[in-house]
Amino acid sequence: MLANYAPILLFLTIAGVLGVVLLTLGFVFGRGEKDSNKLSPYECGFEAFEDTRMRFDVRYYLVAILFIIFDLEIAFLFPWAVSLDRIGMFGLLSMGLFLGLLVVGFVYEWKKGALEWD
Repeated sequence: MLANYAPILLFLTIAGVLGVVLLTLGFVFGRGEKDSNKLSPYECGFEAFEDTRMRFDVRYYLVAILFIIFDLEIAFLFPWAVSLDRIGMFGLLSMGLFLGLLVVGFVYEWKKGALEWD
């Protein structure tokens, strides 16, 4: 049974060794000369206007989570569209149910004002 995991162990070992080798080469051959401009804080080419550790509005995170949810919806639509001829009417109905539930969730978020920025 351990032989089944040998390719994974080999892959992880090669990836780890390659990562360490590349980091070491970067430190050895890197110039390391850092001037004040390179070490200064960068915000769109200007000096920072406020404290960079200010709090974000929670609505920013809510919109980000909604984006991830609907992005994942699209990720589920691609394999469904490719295999639609094989899964037939059952696949069509199950995807319709899936999309219907997502639309209900979207309408709920819209009614709750999660997409408002006022």
